[in-house]
Amino acid sequence: MNDTRSLVLARTRDLALLPALVLLLVIGAVGNDNFLHRDNLLNVLSASSALGLLVLAEAMILISGNMDLSLESIAGLAPALGLMVVIPASSAGFGTQLPSWLGLLLIPLTGALIGAVNGLLIVKLQLNGFIVTLAMNIVLRGVLVGMVSGKTLFDAPAAFFALGSDSWLGVPVSVWVTGLCFAVAGWVLRYHRLGRAVYAVGGNAPAARAAGIRVDRVAWGVLVIGGTLAAVAGLVIAGRVGAVNANQGQGMIFTVFAAAVIGGISLRGGKGSLTGALLGVLLLGLLENLLTLAQVSSFWIQAIYGAIIMVALMVARLTTGEAQA
Repeated sequence: MNDTRSLVLARTRDLALLPALVLLLVIGAVGNDNFLHRDNLLNVLSASSALGLLVLAEAMILISGNMDLSLESIAGLAPALGLMVVIPASSAGFGTQLPSWLGLLLIPLTGALIGAVNGLLIVKLQLNGFIVTLAMNIVLRGVLVGMVSGKTLFDAPAAFFALGSDSWLGVPVSVWVTGLCFAVAGWVLRYHRLGRAVYAVGGNAPAARAAGIRVDRVAWGVLVIGGTLAAVAGLVIAGRVGAVNANQGQGMIFTVFAAAVIGGISLRGGKGSLTGALLGVLLLGLLENLLTLAQVSSFWIQAIYGAIIMVALMVARLTTGEAQA
């Protein structure tokens, strides 16, 4: 009986944002005739795809009991590095002019490597994850700014921008990729032993270790996967704007945490679902689109996101009785 109640409560929490999504759709439809137009809704999904990949990365890392503030800078640095080894020196590249496929391969590998370094510092050296990834975020942003020297990288093969600009069956490729990543990760977390291990490590690492789970390997692996997803998200952003600059991804981590928190991902680890995280992404995407159509300043949109995080934390505190520490 208790197991059934827990399952019902978990499913209810996963879908808690559905009423809010429906409410936004109704408000948007009433307030703007173009809001429910197919092109506008596809634009919302396309614009939210990079955020979705970053939220997916952060959600898995939070569930495993860690956090990563450097994801936004990975989304900027990794694509820039991939472009600069391919484009000529006259276009602000390194002048190596490597094959396009090698530059594309370098992008996720860079994200994975940064995630591995974070894992070394957090898991092996037992340093504070918040401080480590905050410092890494600053370092990566500085490296990116110095690397591009204030220039915008745009003279690159079309393959570098395909993920964020091409469509398949009338739907942006980035939406297909983000949806597939959520589906695979969601299945693994829910049904595979590796997913159960991630929840166990995040919920109680000593107990997980006593049960024979390789805690360090699991935590490290999630950070590597998170870095890889962040690099792919950067490729999506680059494709949408057709360029990479030193500001790419800057400030996105706040929106990432907003989506994860309102989606029910616990900052304490071991709790939350990717269904809730995905609904959080869609909620923020619809909200931003609605406010943009209403010609609300982007500065106010960021303030609203901050308020949403605080309200979500208070609701979580009142409904679960647990502090989000």
